Amino acid sequence: MDIEIKTFKELDSITLYNILELRNSVFIVEQNCVYQDIDNKDREALHVIFKKKGKVVAYTRCFAPGLYFKEASIGRVVVLKNQRNNNYGHQIMKVSLQAILSNYNTKEVTLSAQTYLKEFYESHGFYKTGKEYLEDGIPHILMRNTAI
Repeated sequence: MDIEIKTFKELDSITLYNILELRNSVFIVEQNCVYQDIDNKDREALHVIFKKKGKVVAYTRCFAPGLYFKEASIGRVVVLKNQRNNNYGHQIMKVSLQAILSNYNTKEVTLSAQTYLKEFYESHGFYKTGKEYLEDGIPHILMRNTAI
């Protein structure tokens, strides 16, 4: 397993293509959700990439405080469907939280979680901070972590 943490400018075209392909296959095709994934926020993000034999199998993007939420944030948390039984989701969350601490010097992280993943995020120290809402037709909740 190769772990890469890169700014947008550091991404090569093949890796960027593979990230977008993974996000598209899960968020648009698998979840049957038509939305604008390419949202111009990637340029400001820190990209956490897990590769297995050169293929992107898990990914998140992290933001400094004030870019997405008041606090630092993690988004587009995704694991390739046939790799979900390998614990990569938990591993990439740990690496992403550490990347936020190291790069942004903060322990406060907010994310917009798909509601069905609430327990997953709670296992990483997140807690619900608001009511459920629809985002792109999918139930979400705002969650926060202050104890990295």
